[in-house]
Amino acid sequence: MDRKKLILLAVVVAFIAVFWFFDFARFFNFEYIKSQQQALAAQVAQAPVLSAALFFLIYVVVTALSLPGAVILTLLGGALFGLWQGLLLVSFASSIGATLAFLVSRYLLRDTVKSRFGRQLGPIDEGIARDGPFYLFTLRLVPAFPFFIVNLLMGLTSLGTGVFYLISQLGMLPGTFVFVNAGTQLAQLSSPGDVLSPGLLFSFALLGIFPLIAKWIVDMFKARKVYEGWDKPKKFDRNVIVIGAGSGGLVASYIAAAVKAKVTLVEKHQMGGDCLNTGCVPSKALIRSAKFVSHVNRHKEFGMSNATVETDFAATMERVQRVVADIAPHDSVERFTGLGVECIQGEAVMVSPWEVKIGERSLTARTIVIATGASPFVPPIPGLEETGYLTSDNVWDLREQPKRLVVLGGGPIGSELTQAFARLGSHVTQVEMLPRILIREDEDVAVLVQQQLQAEGVDVMTNTKAMSAKVVDGQKILVCERDGETLEVPFDQILVAVGRKPRTNGSGISDLGVELTPRGTIAVDKYLRTNFPNIFAVGDVAGPYQFTHTASHQAWYAAVNGLFGTFKKFAVDYRVIPWATFTEPEVARVGLNETEAKEQGIEVEVTRYGIDDLDRAIADGEAHGFIKVLTPPGKDKILGVTIVGEHAGDLIAEYVMAMKHGLGLNKILGTIHIYPTLAEANKYAAGEWKRANAPEKLLEWVQKFHDWRRG
Repeated sequence: MDRKKLILLAVVVAFIAVFWFFDFARFFNFEYIKSQQQALAAQVAQAPVLSAALFFLIYVVVTALSLPGAVILTLLGGALFGLWQGLLLVSFASSIGATLAFLVSRYLLRDTVKSRFGRQLGPIDEGIARDGPFYLFTLRLVPAFPFFIVNLLMGLTSLGTGVFYLISQLGMLPGTFVFVNAGTQLAQLSSPGDVLSPGLLFSFALLGIFPLIAKWIVDMFKARKVYEGWDKPKKFDRNVIVIGAGSGGLVASYIAAAVKAKVTLVEKHQMGGDCLNTGCVPSKALIRSAKFVSHVNRHKEFGMSNATVETDFAATMERVQRVVADIAPHDSVERFTGLGVECIQGEAVMVSPWEVKIGERSLTARTIVIATGASPFVPPIPGLEETGYLTSDNVWDLREQPKRLVVLGGGPIGSELTQAFARLGSHVTQVEMLPRILIREDEDVAVLVQQQLQAEGVDVMTNTKAMSAKVVDGQKILVCERDGETLEVPFDQILVAVGRKPRTNGSGISDLGVELTPRGTIAVDKYLRTNFPNIFAVGDVAGPYQFTHTASHQAWYAAVNGLFGTFKKFAVDYRVIPWATFTEPEVARVGLNETEAKEQGIEVEVTRYGIDDLDRAIADGEAHGFIKVLTPPGKDKILGVTIVGEHAGDLIAEYVMAMKHGLGLNKILGTIHIYPTLAEANKYAAGEWKRANAPEKLLEWVQKFHDWRRG
């Protein structure tokens, strides 16, 4: 805490200490003000302006310091100054004092709270930015709620000072009126409790929920305005129509069918979407083949004097297709038809908020779920169209292995395919315009992966921007720029893996007026509703994450909210989202990493365990990588975990469950793990945290106890 904050804190503490030490609280006692009412009234009559100013100042100080006595002062204001003057003085004094308390809380505490609870405070700030005035107004209308708590807590949020003051002034006015008016009859009151009868409290409670009712009415009118010009069908053919049969669409359809809704799933390409056909499944099949090659090339590490492998690239790519075909029945029309889902092959176009056309056929539904996914983003690099390029969509059509492959992009997809092709025998150049690959991970993580790629012969070019592509004497060349220098990289094939863009073209999304975010995704609220409350969006087309498992997660919320949202809605839970990059070493992560903690100003303790010390990893010849756990200083609560090493994507599951259910490192440490397994690394990481947080003072006394026991 800086010097100015310390001085302000000292002043506040000094005022509060003086208040209690000299027992100034006795002057804010109900019996005392009743006994002194006549004397105080005489002083007011003698010096009305000075008395009003002094009363106003005392009221501001009491509320600003959150001292007890505001209720007594409010009654006294009515007794001494009458209803209207008392109301004027108390209303402005209380609002100014509350705002000062709000500012003191913000200045002294917000940075500290944000540094420790930044992730938790983020969603609260978003909610306050959206609905803060409604929440504050509701609380201010209920005088039974301790206002000083409201002042202090609101100071920790991002609510604007002007908004806080104005809402406080308006919201506290009805309660202030009641108390000031009661104060004009102070002699007839036996206690402050006489002011708030059960009936009056109930009336204030009803008044308190008025802003929420008003918000509901506003939302209802907004929804009606969105539907202006559209004729809502009186009857519907379906309960739900789902557009897109990727992970999100399949799960949404399954959930709807499971609760006996009539649901239609429309897919214009292949069931299973990108994940099955061009993404997760084929890439992991290719990575597995490439890993086998790498193991053969490491034969001497495992005590083999001789082992060779000859890559049949065409056969390898055929194996990839067989894997896809073997998994395809899980996502097939036959399976989902058996589950009660009507599956239609064709292009779905929304022609109204409730009607979808598939070819010549039209269907209506109360709820529509958009799950159209994303496609590879191809940057506008001059000459790229002429040289030709591959993406994650069509790379699986290759049957002739490129001798020289350029991979544009250092993200997860680019890094995975870079390593796979290099292991299969291509000379790969990876071009990344940012300072390092895997930019979303910590630097030490990215360095480990990059070093492994380079050890396997990959030319990793970071801080390098692709400027153009050209063909010179029949040779394809990528022209790049790095540190002001022009570089030329020859290639046979170029794979573009610089990201994915949501599929919002088509399906009637733009024609209907479904709103998009600045990132190009469909804008959805916390219930996954678009600006049309009956139209939902899930998966890559909605974001904020582009993971298969996140799309499945969202699909449950969309299906349930779409079917039962009239009675109960569920806000999608993004608190614990894990992911993995399937390079070698594998990288898995959940929650915060060090980079994000630093950017968000969150103070963390970092516990690190080196997997090179793990028995099973040593026995497997995979003694590399580490586990990094972030916790609040001195506490075992898990804020985030990064694992780099063999089967990191599997090992992370224990931490995902722990974070989801609020289990700390002590619980993991107290859990039996099979020996020898890679999973023991999780327990040893917890042990590292425990050693770093051992109660040294207590252990000194324990040592003395043992010394005493020995005599």
